[in-house]
Amino acid sequence: MNIKIITDSLSDIPLNLIKEYDIEVVPLTVIFEDGEYKDGLDLSNEEFYEKLKNSESVPKTSQITPLEFEKIFKKYLDENKKILYIAGSSKATGTYQSSLLAKDLLDSDDIYTFDTMALSFGCGMLVVEAARMAKKGKNIDEILNELQHMREKVDHIFTVDTLEYLQKGGRISSTKAAIGRILSIKPILTVEEGLVSQLDQVRGKRKVVSKMIELAKKRGHNLSNQVIVISHGANEELALKLKEAVDKEINPKDIIIGNIGSAIGTHAGPGTVAIFYLR
Repeated sequence: MNIKIITDSLSDIPLNLIKEYDIEVVPLTVIFEDGEYKDGLDLSNEEFYEKLKNSESVPKTSQITPLEFEKIFKKYLDENKKILYIAGSSKATGTYQSSLLAKDLLDSDDIYTFDTMALSFGCGMLVVEAARMAKKGKNIDEILNELQHMREKVDHIFTVDTLEYLQKGGRISSTKAAIGRILSIKPILTVEEGLVSQLDQVRGKRKVVSKMIELAKKRGHNLSNQVIVISHGANEELALKLKEAVDKEINPKDIIIGNIGSAIGTHAGPGTVAIFYLR
Protein backbone atom coordinates (compact mmCIF):
# COMPACT_ATOMS: atom_id res chain seq x y z
CA MET A 1 0.00 0.00 0.00
CA ASN A 2 1.76 3.15 -1.20
CA ILE A 3 -0.83 5.58 0.19
CA LYS A 4 -0.64 6.38 3.91
CA ILE A 5 -3.92 7.45 5.48
CA ILE A 6 -3.50 9.90 8.35
CA THR A 7 -6.13 11.50 10.58
CA ASP A 8 -6.29 12.95 14.08
CA SER A 9 -7.93 11.77 17.27
CA LEU A 10 -11.03 13.91 16.72
CA SER A 11 -12.18 11.16 14.31
CA ASP A 12 -12.90 8.75 17.21
CA ILE A 13 -12.11 5.62 15.20
CA PRO A 14 -12.31 2.34 17.18
CA LEU A 15 -8.88 0.84 17.86
CA ASN A 16 -9.59 -2.41 16.00
CA LEU A 17 -10.25 -0.47 12.78
CA ILE A 18 -7.12 1.65 13.27
CA LYS A 19 -5.08 -1.54 13.50
CA GLU A 20 -6.87 -3.37 10.69
CA TYR A 21 -6.29 -0.58 8.18
CA ASP A 22 -2.97 0.74 9.55
CA ILE A 23 -4.28 4.28 10.04
CA GLU A 24 -1.95 6.88 11.56
CA VAL A 25 -3.90 8.81 14.22
CA VAL A 26 -2.24 12.02 15.42
CA PRO A 27 -3.38 12.88 18.96
CA LEU A 28 -4.85 16.25 19.83
CA THR A 29 -3.95 17.76 23.20
CA VAL A 30 -6.42 18.35 26.02
CA ILE A 31 -5.42 20.92 28.63
CA PHE A 32 -6.60 20.62 32.24
CA GLU A 33 -5.57 22.91 35.08
CA ASP A 34 -2.90 20.43 36.17
CA GLY A 35 -1.30 19.93 32.77
CA GLU A 36 -1.54 18.81 29.16
CA TYR A 37 -2.49 15.32 27.99
CA LYS A 38 -2.31 13.68 24.58
CA ASP A 39 -5.74 12.40 23.57
CA GLY A 40 -5.88 8.62 23.95
CA LEU A 41 -2.21 8.32 24.94
CA ASP A 42 -1.71 10.04 28.30
CA LEU A 43 -5.30 9.44 29.42
CA SER A 44 -7.62 6.54 28.70
CA ASN A 45 -11.23 7.39 27.85
CA GLU A 46 -12.33 6.34 31.33
CA GLU A 47 -9.63 8.46 32.98
CA PHE A 48 -10.50 11.47 30.83
CA TYR A 49 -14.21 11.44 31.68
CA GLU A 50 -13.53 10.88 35.37
CA LYS A 51 -11.14 13.82 35.32
CA LEU A 52 -13.66 15.91 33.38
CA LYS A 53 -16.42 15.24 35.92
CA ASN A 54 -14.14 16.31 38.79
CA SER A 55 -12.64 19.37 37.10
CA GLU A 56 -13.75 22.78 38.38
CA SER A 57 -13.16 24.39 34.99
CA VAL A 58 -13.76 23.11 31.48
CA PRO A 59 -10.53 21.90 29.84
CA LYS A 60 -9.38 23.19 26.48
CA THR A 61 -8.19 21.37 23.40
CA SER A 62 -5.09 22.34 21.45
CA GLN A 63 -4.80 21.73 17.72
CA ILE A 64 -1.90 19.89 16.13
CA THR A 65 0.82 22.31 15.05
CA PRO A 66 2.21 22.63 11.51
CA LEU A 67 5.61 21.44 12.80
CA GLU A 68 4.06 18.26 14.22
CA PHE A 69 2.41 17.57 10.87
CA GLU A 70 5.62 18.36 9.02
CA LYS A 71 7.49 15.73 11.06
CA ILE A 72 4.83 13.07 10.46
CA PHE A 73 4.43 13.84 6.77
CA LYS A 74 8.21 13.78 6.21
CA LYS A 75 8.45 10.34 7.82
CA TYR A 76 6.13 8.84 5.20
CA LEU A 77 7.53 10.86 2.31
CA ASP A 78 10.92 9.36 3.18
CA GLU A 79 9.26 5.94 2.80
CA ASN A 80 8.17 6.97 -0.72
CA LYS A 81 4.50 7.02 0.20
CA LYS A 82 1.76 9.32 -0.93
CA ILE A 83 0.04 10.92 2.07
CA LEU A 84 -3.66 11.58 2.53
CA TYR A 85 -4.54 13.50 5.69
CA ILE A 86 -8.28 13.46 6.43
CA ALA A 87 -9.46 16.08 8.90
CA GLY A 88 -12.47 16.91 11.01
CA SER A 89 -14.44 20.01 10.09
CA SER A 90 -12.21 23.02 9.41
CA LYS A 91 -15.02 25.20 10.79
CA ALA A 92 -14.73 23.57 14.20
CA THR A 93 -10.96 23.17 14.56
CA GLY A 94 -7.80 24.77 13.17
CA THR A 95 -6.06 21.43 12.68
CA TYR A 96 -6.88 21.23 8.97
CA GLN A 97 -5.25 24.63 8.45
CA SER A 98 -2.13 23.36 10.27
CA SER A 99 -1.93 20.46 7.83
CA LEU A 100 -2.05 22.87 4.87
CA LEU A 101 0.80 24.91 6.35
CA ALA A 102 2.85 21.73 6.80
CA LYS A 103 2.16 20.76 3.20
CA ASP A 104 3.43 24.17 2.06
CA LEU A 105 6.55 23.81 4.20
CA LEU A 106 7.41 20.47 2.61
CA ASP A 107 6.40 21.60 -0.89
CA SER A 108 5.52 18.07 -2.01
CA ASP A 109 3.02 16.94 -4.64
CA ASP A 110 2.63 13.67 -2.74
CA ILE A 111 0.71 15.24 0.18
CA TYR A 112 -3.07 15.43 -0.10
CA THR A 113 -5.48 16.85 2.46
CA PHE A 114 -9.25 16.47 2.77
CA ASP A 115 -11.70 18.42 4.93
CA THR A 116 -14.61 16.12 5.85
CA MET A 117 -16.72 18.96 7.33
CA ALA A 118 -17.70 16.32 9.89
CA LEU A 119 -16.99 15.57 13.54
CA SER A 120 -16.18 12.46 15.60
CA PHE A 121 -16.93 9.25 13.68
CA GLY A 122 -18.69 11.30 11.02
CA CYS A 123 -15.11 12.09 10.04
CA GLY A 124 -13.99 8.60 11.01
CA MET A 125 -16.36 6.96 8.52
CA LEU A 126 -14.56 8.69 5.67
CA VAL A 127 -11.14 7.85 7.09
CA VAL A 128 -11.97 4.15 7.36
CA GLU A 129 -13.38 4.05 3.82
CA ALA A 130 -10.26 5.78 2.46
CA ALA A 131 -8.02 3.30 4.29
CA ARG A 132 -10.10 0.37 3.04
CA MET A 133 -9.77 1.62 -0.54
CA ALA A 134 -6.03 2.23 -0.16
CA LYS A 135 -5.59 -1.31 1.16
CA LYS A 136 -7.39 -2.61 -1.95
CA GLY A 137 -4.94 -0.72 -4.17
CA LYS A 138 -7.19 2.13 -5.30
CA ASN A 139 -5.33 5.24 -6.46
CA ILE A 140 -5.46 8.65 -4.81
CA ASP A 141 -7.94 10.12 -7.32
CA GLU A 142 -10.37 7.24 -6.82
CA ILE A 143 -10.17 7.68 -3.05
CA LEU A 144 -10.66 11.47 -3.18
CA ASN A 145 -13.66 11.09 -5.50
CA GLU A 146 -15.30 8.66 -3.08
CA LEU A 147 -14.60 10.96 -0.13
CA GLN A 148 -16.23 13.88 -1.93
CA HIS A 149 -19.29 11.70 -2.55
CA MET A 150 -19.45 10.50 1.06
CA ARG A 151 -18.96 13.99 2.51
CA GLU A 152 -22.39 14.97 1.14
CA LYS A 153 -24.06 11.91 2.67
CA VAL A 154 -22.55 11.38 6.13
CA ASP A 155 -24.95 12.24 8.94
CA HIS A 156 -24.60 12.66 12.69
CA ILE A 157 -27.37 12.61 15.29
CA PHE A 158 -26.31 13.04 18.90
CA THR A 159 -27.47 14.15 22.31
CA VAL A 160 -25.73 15.40 25.43
CA ASP A 161 -26.44 14.44 29.02
CA THR A 162 -26.16 18.01 30.27
CA LEU A 163 -26.07 21.42 28.61
CA GLU A 164 -23.36 22.55 31.05
CA TYR A 165 -20.40 21.84 28.77
CA LEU A 166 -21.99 23.36 25.67
CA GLN A 167 -22.72 26.47 27.73
CA LYS A 168 -19.22 26.71 29.24
CA GLY A 169 -17.72 26.23 25.80
CA GLY A 170 -19.80 29.07 24.41
CA ARG A 171 -21.95 26.83 22.18
CA ILE A 172 -25.23 27.91 23.85
CA SER A 173 -26.26 30.81 26.08
CA SER A 174 -26.45 30.53 29.87
CA THR A 175 -30.17 31.38 29.66
CA LYS A 176 -30.85 28.52 27.26
CA ALA A 177 -28.83 26.14 29.44
CA ALA A 178 -30.75 27.21 32.56
CA ILE A 179 -34.13 26.69 30.85
CA GLY A 180 -32.96 23.30 29.63
CA ARG A 181 -32.00 22.22 33.15
CA ILE A 182 -35.29 23.40 34.66
CA LEU A 183 -37.46 21.72 32.01
CA SER A 184 -35.21 18.65 31.66
CA ILE A 185 -34.78 19.35 27.96
CA LYS A 186 -32.48 17.07 25.99
CA PRO A 187 -31.33 18.58 22.69
CA ILE A 188 -30.98 16.39 19.62
CA LEU A 189 -28.07 17.76 17.61
CA THR A 190 -26.42 17.29 14.25
CA VAL A 191 -23.58 18.76 12.17
CA GLU A 192 -24.52 21.01 9.26
CA GLU A 193 -21.97 22.71 7.01
CA GLY A 194 -19.26 21.75 9.47
CA LEU A 195 -20.86 23.15 12.62
CA VAL A 196 -23.07 21.77 15.39
CA SER A 197 -26.73 22.72 15.09
CA GLN A 198 -29.94 21.64 16.82
CA LEU A 199 -32.30 19.24 15.07
CA ASP A 200 -34.93 18.75 17.74
CA GLN A 201 -35.41 18.40 21.49
CA VAL A 202 -37.29 16.18 23.92
CA ARG A 203 -38.37 16.46 27.54
CA GLY A 204 -36.71 13.79 29.68
CA LYS A 205 -34.17 11.04 29.04
CA ARG A 206 -36.72 8.34 28.25
CA LYS A 207 -37.69 9.93 24.94
CA VAL A 208 -34.16 10.43 23.63
CA VAL A 209 -33.65 7.03 21.98
CA SER A 210 -37.01 6.97 20.18
CA LYS A 211 -36.48 10.51 18.86
CA MET A 212 -32.96 9.70 17.60
CA ILE A 213 -34.29 6.61 15.80
CA GLU A 214 -37.20 8.58 14.35
CA LEU A 215 -34.85 11.22 12.96
CA ALA A 216 -32.36 8.67 11.59
CA LYS A 217 -35.13 6.82 9.74
CA LYS A 218 -36.42 10.10 8.32
CA ARG A 219 -32.99 11.42 7.27
CA GLY A 220 -31.21 8.19 6.35
CA HIS A 221 -31.32 6.24 3.09
CA ASN A 222 -31.35 2.46 2.81
CA LEU A 223 -30.30 2.14 6.47
CA SER A 224 -30.93 -1.61 6.59
CA ASN A 225 -28.08 -2.09 4.11
CA GLN A 226 -25.56 -0.04 6.10
CA VAL A 227 -23.12 -0.49 8.95
CA ILE A 228 -24.32 1.95 11.60
CA VAL A 229 -21.97 3.31 14.24
CA ILE A 230 -23.01 4.31 17.76
CA SER A 231 -20.48 6.23 19.86
CA HIS A 232 -20.66 7.34 23.46
CA GLY A 233 -18.76 9.36 26.04
CA ALA A 234 -18.86 7.29 29.24
CA ASN A 235 -22.50 6.34 28.66
CA GLU A 236 -22.48 2.69 27.68
CA GLU A 237 -25.94 2.12 29.16
CA LEU A 238 -27.64 4.56 26.78
CA ALA A 239 -25.47 3.43 23.87
CA LEU A 240 -26.64 -0.16 24.39
CA LYS A 241 -30.28 0.97 24.58
CA LEU A 242 -29.79 2.82 21.31
CA LYS A 243 -28.14 -0.25 19.78
CA GLU A 244 -31.08 -2.43 20.81
CA ALA A 245 -33.53 0.05 19.26
CA VAL A 246 -31.49 0.36 16.04
CA ASP A 247 -31.31 -3.43 15.74
CA LYS A 248 -35.06 -3.79 16.25
CA GLU A 249 -36.35 -0.85 14.19
CA ILE A 250 -33.73 -0.55 11.44
CA ASN A 251 -32.01 -3.97 11.38
CA PRO A 252 -28.79 -2.79 9.65
CA LYS A 253 -26.04 -5.03 8.27
CA ASP A 254 -24.01 -4.40 11.41
CA ILE A 255 -23.77 -2.07 14.40
CA ILE A 256 -20.43 -0.88 15.75
CA ILE A 257 -20.16 0.70 19.19
CA GLY A 258 -17.26 3.09 19.77
CA ASN A 259 -16.07 5.75 22.17
CA ILE A 260 -16.14 9.53 21.95
CA GLY A 261 -12.67 10.74 22.87
CA SER A 262 -11.48 13.82 24.69
CA ALA A 263 -11.37 16.10 21.62
CA ILE A 264 -15.18 15.94 21.31
CA GLY A 265 -15.88 15.03 24.94
CA THR A 266 -14.31 18.27 26.18
CA HIS A 267 -17.04 20.27 24.44
CA ALA A 268 -19.99 17.85 24.70
CA GLY A 269 -19.33 16.48 28.19
CA PRO A 270 -19.75 13.00 29.68
CA GLY A 271 -22.90 11.12 28.74
CA THR A 272 -22.94 12.11 25.07
CA VAL A 273 -24.32 9.49 22.66
CA ALA A 274 -24.23 9.66 18.86
CA ILE A 275 -25.33 7.66 15.84
CA PHE A 276 -23.60 7.85 12.44
CA TYR A 277 -24.81 6.65 9.04
CA LEU A 278 -25.16 7.75 5.42
CA ARG A 279 -28.15 9.66 4.09
